[in-house]
Amino acid sequence: MTHPEIYLDYAATTPVDPRVIEAMVECLGPEGDSANPSSSHAPGRRARERVEEARAQIARRVGAAPETIRFTSGATESDNLALLGIMEANRHRGRHLITSRLEHKAVLDAASALQAQGFEVSFTEHDADGVISPDAVEACIRDDTVLVSIMHVNNETGVLQDIAAIGERCRQRGVLLHADAAQSTGKVPLQLDDWPVDLASLTAHKTYGPMGIGAIYIRKGVNVQPLIHGGEQEGGLRPGTLATHQIVGFGEAMELADPDLESPRLAERRDRLWNGLSAIGGVRLNGHPTQRSPHVLNVTFPGVQAESLQLAVSEVAVSTGSACNSDVPEPSHVLSAMGLSDALAAATLRFSVGRFTTESEIDHVVERMQAEVARLRNLARGAPDWTAA
Repeated sequence: MTHPEIYLDYAATTPVDPRVIEAMVECLGPEGDSANPSSSHAPGRRARERVEEARAQIARRVGAAPETIRFTSGATESDNLALLGIMEANRHRGRHLITSRLEHKAVLDAASALQAQGFEVSFTEHDADGVISPDAVEACIRDDTVLVSIMHVNNETGVLQDIAAIGERCRQRGVLLHADAAQSTGKVPLQLDDWPVDLASLTAHKTYGPMGIGAIYIRKGVNVQPLIHGGEQEGGLRPGTLATHQIVGFGEAMELADPDLESPRLAERRDRLWNGLSAIGGVRLNGHPTQRSPHVLNVTFPGVQAESLQLAVSEVAVSTGSACNSDVPEPSHVLSAMGLSDALAAATLRFSVGRFTTESEIDHVVERMQAEVARLRNLARGAPDWTAA
């Protein structure tokens, strides 16, 4: 009997919560709050009120003042705005950026673009578990350093960086800190105004909200050069007509995303999954075993090609790496940076649990993974495939 599909790729994108859909629908259609929120008439003012309510919801969830939240199309745009906008606006202070080789491609590619423009980029060290120490970051800081950009929760391994401690070192040296927090919301607490963080990237679709909407946190007094021009929306920082329905969905999603409520359940599902997978001989967990988000497991199955395993358990939606790199037939740059060989990186799957993951689904995945890893290893050794008989 064919088993229903099981979704374990929440780190790539989360299903939109039905409560979020309901809030979004209120902003669509002729009877909805669908007017341009920049318009001065009554329908426009109502739409603007919905936008500002959502801005406040997002700000509360990340521990920030509403005026520090500016809407973008997602974390990729926010990452680009943080790096390109800060370095351009502060080129009189210096031309040096610090990041790591564990970052999302949105940061790494933006850093490469800056290098092409004559800026200098340094990559801080990290340990074999993918943890970046404040000492390592501080060792890279120079007199002309403007910005440090470090991901809060790694999108491939789930490793949680001590952003507050890193930020303290940056602040002591007069350097700005940007944190990509796309994977953080709803899984780990954020207190951006209280932490020494100057910019942070956020997105809705990792937190049961719609795709195509995100935000950037910019601490008061931080100067950022806009990347696009054509209006005064979002204080002129990100012009363009605001997508009210998406913003309202983002706000509702963040209202629902309480890590104090969700994290224990996510951790229980993750640990149940790991307990089953770790019974498979030779498997390894990538990333720090405890300093991590509760929703991601990055697991290597030596002797098995991850793509073959993915196809063998086709009813289970898992990832062979970051969704942004899924069309690139190369080893994960994150795993390679952590010291995994190409062969081990190619034997690795990322599992990510979420709000709708059930215990029975976890148990089915464990059973199927145990069986298919054994079968594929036997095939690789040239043994008969008795399971197919």
